[in-house]
Amino acid sequence: MRVLAVGAHPDDVELLCGGTLAKYAAKGNKVTIMIATNGNVGSEILSSEEIAAIRKQEAEQAASIIGADLIWLGYDDEFLFHDRPTRMAFINAIRSANPDVMFVHGEQDYHPDHRICGEIARDCRILVTVPLIITEHKHMLKIPHVFIMDNLGAIGFEPEAYVDITEVFETKAAMLKCHKSQDSYLEHMYGMDYVQFMSTVSSMRGQAIGVRHAEAFRSLPMYPVSGGPHLLPI
Repeated sequence: MRVLAVGAHPDDVELLCGGTLAKYAAKGNKVTIMIATNGNVGSEILSSEEIAAIRKQEAEQAASIIGADLIWLGYDDEFLFHDRPTRMAFINAIRSANPDVMFVHGEQDYHPDHRICGEIARDCRILVTVPLIITEHKHMLKIPHVFIMDNLGAIGFEPEAYVDITEVFETKAAMLKCHKSQDSYLEHMYGMDYVQFMSTVSSMRGQAIGVRHAEAFRSLPMYPVSGGPHLLPI
């Protein structure tokens, strides 16, 4: 199976579905991580260009832990918009990964970049199969099944399915720890312990199904439904 996780920022995918991606990868599935923005406002001391370069390196390191490919679109952090050029870039990127399953942000998440990124990805799931929409990569032959990732902090999200990530929790944590610049920035700005925040949420989701750590998802409830929770890794 080919799996694509679409995140608005470097580190979003690790926070929201890193354990699930690790399980897919361990089972021999092809995993791709696609990042829409470059994180270029995530520092209180570096220039936008400097922090963007660092965050790309960190994203590459995180992806390499599970052998995932990385697609880096490079849009400005905090200013992602749903216009024609951006939609075309998403279509081309999704086609390059050619996923059977796609993970995207939900429409109720707190961050505008998250919401817009998820909206574009959802709106592109059918368009990637349309031959007359011409991009560098050829159109796909089937519509991928879309899973909605948990909201940050698990706020306002009603899960439909869970993945037990207890056995790969340390892998998820290692992926997240690659994002050292964001860890430092969040601690400086908000006094936030990055890994502890992730651990608290995964522990809470795990309690719902009687395991130590879990991640939560919903299938996109829109026509056509091309799969279901059985596509998640056991």
